[in-house]
Amino acid sequence: MPEVTGARVLVTGGSGFIGRRLVAALLGEGAEVTVADLHPHPDPGVTSVVGDLRDPGVRERAVTAGLDAVVHLAAVTSVLRSVEDPAGTYATNVEATAGLLELARERAVPRFLLASTNAVTGDVGGARITESLAPRPLTPYGATKAAAEMLLSAYSGVYGMRTVALRFANVYGPGMLRKDSFVPRLMRAAAEGRGVQVYGDGGQLRDYVHVDDVVQAVLLAWRVDHDGPLIVGSGVSVSVNELIDAARKVTGAPIPVERVPAKQGEMPAVVLDVSAARAIGYRPRHDVTSGMATVWPDFAPSRPESAAAKSDTTEDDA
Repeated sequence: MPEVTGARVLVTGGSGFIGRRLVAALLGEGAEVTVADLHPHPDPGVTSVVGDLRDPGVRERAVTAGLDAVVHLAAVTSVLRSVEDPAGTYATNVEATAGLLELARERAVPRFLLASTNAVTGDVGGARITESLAPRPLTPYGATKAAAEMLLSAYSGVYGMRTVALRFANVYGPGMLRKDSFVPRLMRAAAEGRGVQVYGDGGQLRDYVHVDDVVQAVLLAWRVDHDGPLIVGSGVSVSVNELIDAARKVTGAPIPVERVPAKQGEMPAVVLDVSAARAIGYRPRHDVTSGMATVWPDFAPSRPESAAAKSDTTEDDA
Protein backbone atom coordinates (compact mmCIF):
# COMPACT_ATOMS: atom_id res chain seq x y z
CA MET A 1 0.00 0.00 0.00
CA PRO A 2 1.33 3.49 -0.84
CA GLU A 3 2.50 5.52 2.14
CA VAL A 4 1.44 9.09 2.79
CA THR A 5 4.24 9.66 5.30
CA GLY A 6 7.25 11.02 3.46
CA ALA A 7 5.39 11.30 0.15
CA ARG A 8 5.80 14.29 -2.15
CA VAL A 9 2.38 15.62 -3.13
CA LEU A 10 1.11 18.35 -5.42
CA VAL A 11 -2.31 19.73 -4.38
CA THR A 12 -3.87 21.99 -6.99
CA GLY A 13 -6.36 24.40 -5.49
CA GLY A 14 -4.59 23.82 -2.19
CA SER A 15 -5.27 27.37 -0.95
CA GLY A 16 -9.03 26.90 -1.26
CA PHE A 17 -11.65 25.65 1.17
CA ILE A 18 -11.13 21.89 0.73
CA GLY A 19 -7.48 22.35 -0.22
CA ARG A 20 -6.42 24.04 3.01
CA ARG A 21 -8.03 21.27 5.06
CA LEU A 22 -6.42 18.55 2.93
CA VAL A 23 -2.98 20.18 2.97
CA ALA A 24 -3.12 20.42 6.77
CA ALA A 25 -3.99 16.71 6.98
CA LEU A 26 -1.20 15.73 4.58
CA LEU A 27 1.33 17.75 6.55
CA GLY A 28 0.06 16.09 9.72
CA GLU A 29 0.71 12.72 8.09
CA GLY A 30 4.30 13.73 7.33
CA ALA A 31 3.92 14.41 3.60
CA GLU A 32 5.87 17.09 1.71
CA VAL A 33 3.29 19.30 0.01
CA THR A 34 3.43 21.73 -2.90
CA VAL A 35 0.35 23.83 -3.66
CA ALA A 36 -0.58 25.21 -7.10
CA ASP A 37 -3.24 27.89 -6.84
CA LEU A 38 -4.18 31.39 -7.92
CA HIS A 39 -3.28 32.44 -4.37
CA PRO A 40 -0.29 31.46 -2.20
CA HIS A 41 -0.98 28.99 0.57
CA PRO A 42 -1.31 30.75 3.95
CA ASP A 43 1.25 28.43 5.57
CA PRO A 44 4.70 29.84 4.70
CA GLY A 45 6.14 26.37 5.20
CA VAL A 46 4.22 25.10 2.14
CA THR A 47 5.79 25.62 -1.29
CA SER A 48 3.36 27.59 -3.47
CA VAL A 49 3.26 27.73 -7.26
CA VAL A 50 1.08 30.78 -7.87
CA GLY A 51 -0.73 31.11 -11.18
CA ASP A 52 -3.50 29.90 -13.45
CA LEU A 53 -3.27 26.21 -14.32
CA ARG A 54 -4.59 26.97 -17.80
CA ASP A 55 -1.09 28.40 -18.36
CA PRO A 56 1.27 25.61 -19.50
CA GLY A 57 4.17 27.35 -17.76
CA VAL A 58 2.38 27.20 -14.41
CA ARG A 59 1.68 23.49 -14.92
CA GLU A 60 5.34 22.89 -15.80
CA ARG A 61 6.46 24.50 -12.55
CA ALA A 62 3.90 22.59 -10.51
CA VAL A 63 4.36 19.01 -11.76
CA THR A 64 7.95 18.09 -10.94
CA ALA A 65 9.85 14.83 -11.18
CA GLY A 66 9.77 12.79 -8.00
CA LEU A 67 6.16 13.49 -7.05
CA ASP A 68 4.27 10.57 -5.54
CA ALA A 69 0.83 11.96 -6.29
CA VAL A 70 -1.18 14.82 -7.72
CA VAL A 71 -4.43 15.71 -5.95
CA HIS A 72 -6.28 17.93 -8.41
CA LEU A 73 -8.86 20.11 -6.67
CA ALA A 74 -8.58 23.29 -8.76
CA ALA A 75 -11.62 23.79 -10.99
CA VAL A 76 -14.58 25.89 -11.92
CA THR A 77 -17.13 24.47 -9.46
CA SER A 78 -20.07 26.81 -10.03
CA VAL A 79 -22.93 25.33 -12.03
CA LEU A 80 -24.25 28.82 -12.84
CA ARG A 81 -20.84 30.04 -13.95
CA SER A 82 -20.45 26.99 -16.18
CA VAL A 83 -23.76 27.81 -17.87
CA GLU A 84 -22.69 31.42 -18.40
CA ASP A 85 -19.19 30.50 -19.64
CA PRO A 86 -19.05 26.91 -20.94
CA ALA A 87 -15.89 27.54 -22.97
CA GLY A 88 -14.00 28.96 -20.00
CA THR A 89 -15.21 26.10 -17.84
CA TYR A 90 -13.94 23.62 -20.42
CA ALA A 91 -10.53 25.29 -20.51
CA THR A 92 -10.14 25.05 -16.74
CA ASN A 93 -11.81 21.72 -16.03
CA VAL A 94 -10.74 19.72 -19.10
CA GLU A 95 -7.78 21.30 -20.89
CA ALA A 96 -5.86 22.08 -17.69
CA THR A 97 -6.58 18.60 -16.35
CA ALA A 98 -5.36 17.03 -19.59
CA GLY A 99 -2.17 19.07 -19.36
CA LEU A 100 -1.55 18.01 -15.77
CA LEU A 101 -2.15 14.36 -16.60
CA GLU A 102 0.28 14.45 -19.49
CA LEU A 103 2.98 16.06 -17.35
CA ALA A 104 2.32 13.45 -14.66
CA ARG A 105 2.79 10.71 -17.27
CA GLU A 106 5.98 12.25 -18.64
CA ARG A 107 7.41 12.67 -15.15
CA ALA A 108 6.39 9.23 -13.90
CA VAL A 109 3.96 10.38 -11.20
CA PRO A 110 2.30 7.12 -10.13
CA ARG A 111 -1.11 8.38 -8.95
CA PHE A 112 -3.56 11.16 -9.79
CA LEU A 113 -6.61 11.93 -7.67
CA LEU A 114 -9.31 14.22 -9.10
CA ALA A 115 -12.03 16.12 -7.28
CA SER A 116 -15.09 15.23 -9.36
CA THR A 117 -18.82 15.44 -8.66
CA ASN A 118 -21.95 13.34 -8.69
CA ALA A 119 -23.29 15.84 -11.21
CA VAL A 120 -21.59 13.65 -13.86
CA THR A 121 -24.47 11.20 -13.44
CA GLY A 122 -27.28 13.65 -14.11
CA ASP A 123 -30.90 13.24 -13.09
CA VAL A 124 -31.84 9.70 -12.07
CA GLY A 125 -34.92 10.73 -10.12
CA GLY A 126 -34.97 9.28 -6.63
CA ALA A 127 -32.79 6.28 -7.54
CA ARG A 128 -29.58 5.75 -5.61
CA ILE A 129 -26.52 6.98 -7.48
CA THR A 130 -23.72 4.43 -7.77
CA GLU A 131 -20.34 4.46 -9.49
CA SER A 132 -21.67 2.08 -12.16
CA LEU A 133 -24.28 4.47 -13.59
CA ALA A 134 -23.48 5.86 -17.03
CA PRO A 135 -22.65 9.60 -17.06
CA ARG A 136 -25.46 11.82 -18.37
CA PRO A 137 -24.56 15.31 -17.13
CA LEU A 138 -27.10 18.12 -17.41
CA THR A 139 -24.78 21.14 -17.23
CA PRO A 140 -21.42 22.23 -18.64
CA TYR A 141 -20.01 21.79 -15.12
CA GLY A 142 -21.08 18.16 -14.94
CA ALA A 143 -20.02 17.55 -18.54
CA THR A 144 -16.50 18.90 -18.01
CA LYS A 145 -16.05 16.79 -14.90
CA ALA A 146 -17.26 13.72 -16.81
CA ALA A 147 -14.75 14.50 -19.56
CA ALA A 148 -11.96 14.79 -17.00
CA GLU A 149 -12.98 11.42 -15.56
CA MET A 150 -12.71 9.87 -19.02
CA LEU A 151 -9.18 11.24 -19.34
CA LEU A 152 -8.26 9.64 -16.02
CA SER A 153 -9.70 6.33 -17.18
CA ALA A 154 -7.60 6.48 -20.35
CA TYR A 155 -4.36 7.27 -18.49
CA SER A 156 -5.08 4.41 -16.12
CA GLY A 157 -5.88 1.96 -18.91
CA VAL A 158 -3.03 2.81 -21.28
CA TYR A 159 -0.23 4.05 -19.02
CA GLY A 160 -0.94 2.20 -15.77
CA MET A 161 -1.32 5.38 -13.73
CA ARG A 162 -3.47 4.88 -10.63
CA THR A 163 -6.28 7.40 -11.02
CA VAL A 164 -9.22 8.17 -8.75
CA ALA A 165 -12.22 10.34 -9.55
CA LEU A 166 -13.60 11.33 -6.14
CA ARG A 167 -17.23 12.24 -6.76
CA PHE A 168 -17.93 14.68 -3.96
CA ALA A 169 -21.39 15.52 -2.69
CA ASN A 170 -22.08 19.09 -1.45
CA VAL A 171 -19.05 19.80 0.72
CA TYR A 172 -19.35 22.08 3.74
CA GLY A 173 -17.45 22.74 6.96
CA PRO A 174 -15.19 25.27 8.70
CA GLY A 175 -13.44 27.74 6.43
CA MET A 176 -16.46 28.73 4.28
CA LEU A 177 -16.59 32.36 5.32
CA ARG A 178 -16.04 33.54 1.74
CA LYS A 179 -18.05 30.81 0.00
CA ASP A 180 -21.46 31.35 -1.56
CA SER A 181 -22.94 27.85 -1.60
CA PHE A 182 -26.11 27.17 0.37
CA VAL A 183 -24.69 26.34 3.81
CA PRO A 184 -22.70 29.59 4.09
CA ARG A 185 -25.70 31.49 2.74
CA LEU A 186 -27.70 30.08 5.65
CA MET A 187 -24.99 30.98 8.12
CA ARG A 188 -24.68 34.50 6.70
CA ALA A 189 -28.45 34.98 6.81
CA ALA A 190 -28.55 33.88 10.45
CA ALA A 191 -25.69 36.21 11.40
CA GLU A 192 -27.25 39.19 9.64
CA GLY A 193 -30.86 38.57 10.67
CA ARG A 194 -32.24 38.04 7.19
CA GLY A 195 -33.68 35.24 5.09
CA VAL A 196 -32.69 33.02 2.16
CA GLN A 197 -34.13 32.23 -1.24
CA VAL A 198 -35.12 28.61 -1.87
CA TYR A 199 -35.78 27.12 -5.29
CA GLY A 200 -39.26 25.64 -5.54
CA ASP A 201 -40.83 24.03 -2.49
CA GLY A 202 -37.53 23.09 -0.83
CA GLY A 203 -38.32 19.39 -0.99
CA GLN A 204 -35.39 18.56 -3.27
CA LEU A 205 -32.97 16.10 -1.67
CA ARG A 206 -29.23 16.64 -1.39
CA ASP A 207 -26.31 14.88 0.28
CA TYR A 208 -24.15 17.22 2.36
CA VAL A 209 -20.71 15.92 3.34
CA HIS A 210 -18.40 17.53 5.88
CA VAL A 211 -15.00 18.64 4.62
CA ASP A 212 -13.21 16.50 7.22
CA ASP A 213 -15.05 13.44 5.89
CA VAL A 214 -13.92 14.40 2.38
CA VAL A 215 -10.31 14.60 3.57
CA GLN A 216 -10.72 11.20 5.22
CA ALA A 217 -11.93 9.73 1.90
CA VAL A 218 -9.06 11.25 -0.10
CA LEU A 219 -6.46 9.75 2.24
CA LEU A 220 -8.20 6.37 2.28
CA ALA A 221 -8.40 6.24 -1.53
CA TRP A 222 -4.68 6.94 -1.65
CA ARG A 223 -3.78 4.38 1.03
CA VAL A 224 -5.70 1.50 -0.54
CA ASP A 225 -4.50 2.49 -4.05
CA HIS A 226 -8.07 2.77 -5.31
CA ASP A 227 -8.49 3.07 -9.08
CA GLY A 228 -11.61 4.48 -10.73
CA PRO A 229 -14.56 6.56 -9.54
CA LEU A 230 -15.48 6.75 -5.86
CA ILE A 231 -18.59 8.44 -4.46
CA VAL A 232 -17.89 10.53 -1.35
CA GLY A 233 -20.90 11.74 0.61
CA SER A 234 -22.56 11.37 3.97
CA GLY A 235 -24.79 8.59 2.64
CA VAL A 236 -27.85 10.41 4.04
CA SER A 237 -29.87 12.77 1.83
CA VAL A 238 -31.80 15.62 3.43
CA SER A 239 -34.24 18.08 1.91
CA VAL A 240 -33.39 21.75 1.59
CA ASN A 241 -36.15 22.41 4.14
CA GLU A 242 -34.51 19.99 6.59
CA LEU A 243 -31.16 21.71 6.06
CA ILE A 244 -32.76 25.06 6.89
CA ASP A 245 -34.31 23.58 10.04
CA ALA A 246 -30.87 22.29 11.10
CA ALA A 247 -29.39 25.75 10.54
CA ARG A 248 -32.14 27.32 12.64
CA LYS A 249 -31.42 24.83 15.44
CA VAL A 250 -27.67 25.48 15.38
CA THR A 251 -27.83 29.27 15.09
CA GLY A 252 -31.02 30.05 17.01
CA ALA A 253 -32.05 32.40 14.17
CA PRO A 254 -35.46 32.26 12.42
CA ILE A 255 -34.00 32.39 8.86
CA PRO A 256 -37.15 33.30 6.86
CA VAL A 257 -37.58 31.67 3.44
CA GLU A 258 -38.53 33.22 0.10
CA ARG A 259 -39.63 30.69 -2.52
CA VAL A 260 -38.38 31.34 -6.06
CA PRO A 261 -38.73 29.31 -9.28
CA ALA A 262 -36.27 26.45 -9.74
CA LYS A 263 -33.46 26.97 -12.24
CA GLN A 264 -32.87 24.91 -15.38
CA GLY A 265 -30.87 21.76 -14.60
CA GLU A 266 -32.01 21.61 -10.96
CA MET A 267 -32.22 17.94 -9.93
CA PRO A 268 -35.12 16.90 -7.69
CA ALA A 269 -33.03 14.42 -5.74
CA VAL A 270 -29.42 13.36 -5.15
CA VAL A 271 -29.34 10.09 -3.22
CA LEU A 272 -25.86 8.62 -3.00
CA ASP A 273 -24.68 5.07 -2.41
CA VAL A 274 -21.42 5.31 -0.46
CA SER A 275 -20.98 1.55 -0.03
CA ALA A 276 -17.85 1.45 -2.21
CA ALA A 277 -16.21 4.08 0.00
CA ARG A 278 -17.35 2.26 3.12
CA ALA A 279 -15.75 -0.92 1.77
CA ILE A 280 -12.33 0.75 1.95
CA GLY A 281 -12.92 1.98 5.50
CA TYR A 282 -14.71 5.30 4.99
CA ARG A 283 -16.91 6.29 7.94
CA PRO A 284 -18.65 9.70 7.76
CA ARG A 285 -18.48 11.37 11.16
CA HIS A 286 -20.96 14.24 10.77
CA ASP A 287 -24.67 14.67 10.17
CA VAL A 288 -25.92 18.09 9.03
CA THR A 289 -26.61 19.33 12.56
CA SER A 290 -23.25 18.39 14.07
CA GLY A 291 -21.51 19.52 10.90
CA MET A 292 -23.30 22.85 10.76
CA ALA A 293 -22.24 23.47 14.36
CA THR A 294 -18.62 23.44 13.15
CA VAL A 295 -19.42 26.08 10.50
CA TRP A 296 -21.40 28.56 12.61
CA PRO A 297 -18.45 29.89 14.70
CA ASP A 298 -16.92 31.36 11.53
CA PHE A 299 -20.08 33.42 10.93
CA ALA A 300 -21.43 34.12 14.43
CA PRO A 301 -21.94 37.86 15.13
CA SER A 302 -19.34 37.71 17.94
CA ARG A 303 -16.77 37.66 15.15
CA PRO A 304 -16.90 41.19 13.67
CA GLU A 305 -15.23 40.19 10.43
CA SER A 306 -17.83 37.50 9.71
CA ALA A 307 -20.76 39.73 8.79
CA ALA A 308 -18.55 42.07 6.80
CA ALA A 309 -16.93 39.34 4.71
CA LYS A 310 -18.06 39.25 1.11
CA SER A 311 -18.09 36.28 -1.18
CA ASP A 312 -15.05 35.96 -3.43
CA THR A 313 -16.20 32.82 -5.21
CA THR A 314 -19.11 31.63 -7.32
CA GLU A 315 -19.07 28.10 -6.03
CA ASP A 316 -22.53 26.52 -5.99
CA ASP A 317 -23.81 23.28 -4.56
CA ALA A 318 -23.00 20.54 -7.04
